[in-house]
Amino acid sequence: MKRLWIGLLVVLSPVFAQRVVPEMSFESVPNAIKLPPDMNLGEASGVAVNSKGHIFVFTRSNSAYGPAYGATAAQLLEFDPTGKFLREIGKGLYAWSFAHTVRVDKDDNVWCVDKGSNTIVRFNPEGHVTMVLGRKQESSDGAEPPPRGGPPPRHQNGRYNQPTDIAWNADGDMFISDGYKNSRVAKIDKNGEWVKSWGERGNGSGQFNTPHSIAVDAKGNVYVADRGNARIQVFDQDGTFLRQFTIDVPVPPDARTAFGDPAPAPGSPIGSMSAGAPDAMCITPGPNQMMYVADLFPGRIYKVTLDGKVVGVLGKSGKQLGQFGWVHQLACPSENTIYAAELLNWRVQKLVLHPGKSTSTVSSR
Repeated sequence: MKRLWIGLLVVLSPVFAQRVVPEMSFESVPNAIKLPPDMNLGEASGVAVNSKGHIFVFTRSNSAYGPAYGATAAQLLEFDPTGKFLREIGKGLYAWSFAHTVRVDKDDNVWCVDKGSNTIVRFNPEGHVTMVLGRKQESSDGAEPPPRGGPPPRHQNGRYNQPTDIAWNADGDMFISDGYKNSRVAKIDKNGEWVKSWGERGNGSGQFNTPHSIAVDAKGNVYVADRGNARIQVFDQDGTFLRQFTIDVPVPPDARTAFGDPAPAPGSPIGSMSAGAPDAMCITPGPNQMMYVADLFPGRIYKVTLDGKVVGVLGKSGKQLGQFGWVHQLACPSENTIYAAELLNWRVQKLVLHPGKSTSTVSSR
């Protein structure tokens, strides 16, 4: 009987091991970015770090004097590695409408995805525009919001409809999550030429409901944060579906949403406010890549292996340092340093993780 019990423990030990997720020890660096006396951030929608450690923040600022709809809510700001403000890039740019995400490629070009103007703009390290993808709606067409409801619009090659993010493979091919309206991934070659797209609105494999963030690993696999379906889908670089996974860590009993009811009712439909629904995502550099994923509710950041195993969790929703208000983009220049851009708290936090330490454990299903 004793041998049988030991045998059962050996067989079941991986199952038990996967049911505990460590709550990771970390600190939020105070005043991680230092703004000039006459400047404040609006909603911090994007953050990225280049090879020199410079920090780029894409913020929904500069809109105080515009109309409620159609305001110019976008500024791109650069800070040095200590957080000192260096400059504003693209001041008054025609593409600026509604900031969404910012990324830096291997050559330190800075790419901004503007959801409002349906454009993706590349700046060289000097701060000049060197490529534009998509086209902004003409001013002569008016500033009326697009109609709500009805079937999704027909895709059009080379144009985007509320795009959300961009990533690259080793050859420089671009992958754009496109986005709120088109529900697809677009592939563009390094010269800016259209290659293909895949996906449509839905919840089946290869379908999307708000592909909100995108990343590519060292092998060229494409990870899409399918937020509305509360999952991450993985494709090869030609768009072939490989696998998917969800982030399933129990919600603390005292968790609250930022708005509305204290927490989604049990059995609520899957959606962007589902626990673990990926709002932001980044993959670390180096030979042993990891992924960090943030959700809107309960407002945590998860450390995840590339095959989808959650190995750590940190933070919670709130207003204080170390708490989060709708993390919209993550940058992870190393496994133990994360930058988090927050919409609700109008700030960027620099998080330093302490590996090997945990404050507590969270049971996973």
